[in-house]
Amino acid sequence: MRHRTARRLRGTRLRLAVSGAVAGAALFAGSLPALTGSAVAAEATADEEFRRGPDPTLAAIQAQEGPFDYATVTVPDRPTFDGGTIYYPTDTSQGTFGGIAISPGYTADQSSIAWYGRTLASHGFVVFTINTESVYDQPDSRGRQLLDALDYLTGTSSVRARVDPGRLAVAGHSMGGGGALRASFLHPGLQASVPLTPYHTWKSWSNTTVPTMIFGSENDTVTPVGQHAERFYASLGAPERAYLELNNGTHTTPVSFDTTIAQYTVAWLKLYVDNDTRYERFLCPAPPAGGPIEEYRSTNCAA
Repeated sequence: MRHRTARRLRGTRLRLAVSGAVAGAALFAGSLPALTGSAVAAEATADEEFRRGPDPTLAAIQAQEGPFDYATVTVPDRPTFDGGTIYYPTDTSQGTFGGIAISPGYTADQSSIAWYGRTLASHGFVVFTINTESVYDQPDSRGRQLLDALDYLTGTSSVRARVDPGRLAVAGHSMGGGGALRASFLHPGLQASVPLTPYHTWKSWSNTTVPTMIFGSENDTVTPVGQHAERFYASLGAPERAYLELNNGTHTTPVSFDTTIAQYTVAWLKLYVDNDTRYERFLCPAPPAGGPIEEYRSTNCAA
């Protein structure tokens, strides 16, 4: 399986990410200084596994809630994003957890992505679903806000001691998905990115090396996959990337709980944020088209 070889190369990628993050800070000054330190921490732990929770089953990762109890913290308006909600596991016996910031889409607020907070926290992540400064913010702004949210999560939040600053990821829906792509471009030290039916006017992401899983929807008339999700996937420079197209899905399918999205999002984040190899079997071999999946492509499962 190609994935194991790719993981051995990630230490090199993360070493390069340190210099990339510094360059990004110089170019896009603002939200990156704390995350630059995270890239250094990520290098040190690139090959270490951070197993959290019991051995996974397919039924468990398709469920709305996993094995961890969780609580929430409400975050008020911040200078660079409009607050949000942090969902975090209450278990303190297993060490720190990976952190994930998630952006809603155009005209939406965090309520549209709340199920990710509940589901992912119950699988052992600290999840920050944010409100953007304006519901009309464009993807590049949402990307910067995602990075600012991670800075807050790891540096200032009341649950910062529960978060490993070397294991951070981003996700988002629609323009928030475009924001996740942008955040990954700005900060290559991130461990994973999950854009969901993403929108962005920039179509080439060849300089983006963060492990990325993109979800598209077959019947998406807002961001048709041929103009957005498929093109983004094909252009990615990340050696570890996947594309899943939801059969009969629409642009708004990701705003409600979906077993297929849950399964592959949990598995992707567990594998790349926690380096937990127990989840490889839920990603490879690649699933055939049929049922909820219209199409699946992945570099992970290549021979």
